[in-house]
Amino acid sequence: MQVFLLQLLTIFVFCIIHTQAGKLRFLAALPRSRWLSFSGGVSVAYVFIQIFPEMAEIQESFSEHDNFLIALEHQAYLLALMGLCLFYGLEKLIKSARDDERATPVKVLNAFSVHLTSFAVYNALIGYLLVHREDTQLSGLLFYALAIGLHFLVNDFGLREHHQHRYHAYGRWILAASIVVGWIIGLTTELSELVIHGLFSFLAGSIILNVLKEELPEDRKSRFLPFMFGVIAFAGLAYLQ
Repeated sequence: MQVFLLQLLTIFVFCIIHTQAGKLRFLAALPRSRWLSFSGGVSVAYVFIQIFPEMAEIQESFSEHDNFLIALEHQAYLLALMGLCLFYGLEKLIKSARDDERATPVKVLNAFSVHLTSFAVYNALIGYLLVHREDTQLSGLLFYALAIGLHFLVNDFGLREHHQHRYHAYGRWILAASIVVGWIIGLTTELSELVIHGLFSFLAGSIILNVLKEELPEDRKSRFLPFMFGVIAFAGLAYLQ
C-alpha cells in the first residue's frame, strides 16, 4: 500500500509538471534558468549512476535467455541506441519543419503530431516502468521520481519552446494523460521479463538523448555551475542511500 500511494503521488506530481510548468515564467530566461540547468544536471547524473548500472544488469539477463536476440551481442545497448536514434531523428524533423520558411501549416502540424505522439509513448513507458522497475526498493522509487520529475520539467520547457500555443492548448494535457495511462497499464498488465527489459533499454537511450539535447546545445546558454550542482547533489544522494 505504501508503494502504491507513493506511485500515485509521483504520477500526480508528473502530471502537475506537464500541465502547470508553463506558469513558471522565470524558466524562459536567457542565459538559461539556473533551475533548468540544475534539473539537467540531475538528469545526467541519473543516467550515469542509475540507468547505466541497470543496463548492465539487464544485459546479463538477456544473455541468460535463449531468444531471437541472443545471436546479437549487447542487445540491451543496441535497443538503447535505437531509442536514442529515434528521438534524434524526431528532433531533426521538428527543427527542419520549424526552420523551413516554405513549410505549410499542414506540414508543421504533422511534425507536431509526430513529435507529440512519440513523447506520449515515451511518457507512457515511464509511467509503466514506474511499476515495473529493476530497482524495487522504496529508495529507488524516490530517486526515480526525483530524477524523472526534473527531467519532465526540462522536456516540457523544450516542447513549449518548439510548439508554443499548440503544446499549451492540448499537447501538455495529452502528455500528462499518457503518464497516467502507462501507469494504469503497468498496474493491470505484466509483460514478460525480457519485454520489460527491452522497453527499459529503449527508454534509457531515449532519456540519454533527451537529456543531452536540452542541456548541451550552445544556443541554450546553459549555466555550468548549477548544472554541476545538480550532478553533485544527485550523485551524493545516490551514494548515501
